[in-house]
Amino acid sequence: MGILSCRQPLPEDVDYLVVESTYGNRKHPETNPLDDIEKIINRTIKRNGVVIIPAFAVGRTQSLLKYISDLRKENRIPDVPIYLNSPMASNVTGLYCDYHGEHKLSPRECHELCNIATYVNNAEESKRLNLKKGPMIIISASGMATGGRVIHHIKQFAGDAKNTLLFTGFQAKGTRGEKIVLGAESVKIHGQYVPIHCEIENLHNLSAHADQDEIVNWLKKFGKTPTKIFITHGEASASEALKMRLIEELKWNCEIPEYLSEHEL
Repeated sequence: MGILSCRQPLPEDVDYLVVESTYGNRKHPETNPLDDIEKIINRTIKRNGVVIIPAFAVGRTQSLLKYISDLRKENRIPDVPIYLNSPMASNVTGLYCDYHGEHKLSPRECHELCNIATYVNNAEESKRLNLKKGPMIIISASGMATGGRVIHHIKQFAGDAKNTLLFTGFQAKGTRGEKIVLGAESVKIHGQYVPIHCEIENLHNLSAHADQDEIVNWLKKFGKTPTKIFITHGEASASEALKMRLIEELKWNCEIPEYLSEHEL
């Protein structure tokens, strides 16, 4: 679940298991996300551009702040303004410093993470960000660009080729984020079509969701074969691919439940 979370023990005796399949039909890239983020930020800064990062407020934002903090500390990216524009993400980030025992970071690392960005506290400050010039980095929710303050920044900056829109996780079918990463020339925001001329990047190696190999390798460690596996939380193609592999490789009883279906255990 990312660089910040604690390890969870493996269940030893499971009768029925519900497993997600977000990346059930693919593998994550083997590149280091720190290197990828460094290249994207530096490429954009050389253009005097703005890096807009739609990010999930809980977990993903804090991982990004840790990566950016490490890059800044190692002088791998220039000292440019960094803004965190999400009230929920700001509140959650503060919790990391309040509860050191609940994650992997040392108090020093946590302090650096929590202080790398300027926190945007209200709507007026958020609006003023759109009047600023690059280079700068803005992290804002929501992660799939379905709502939140980030869509105001996309509306403002996505039409300029010197800027970058950096997605950092799975983009669900039908979301504005999915349309952008698939190459949409424009997206509808606040009733208007906004042109997309900026650089588009999507880092799958930051995802908290396991890929197909990681799921299968985890399941292989179970001491007892579950009576049934319910495969959920994935597009149809991803769920079906994971089901077929579990049936063929592990010979397990798998089912993809339909919406609102009931099962007696």
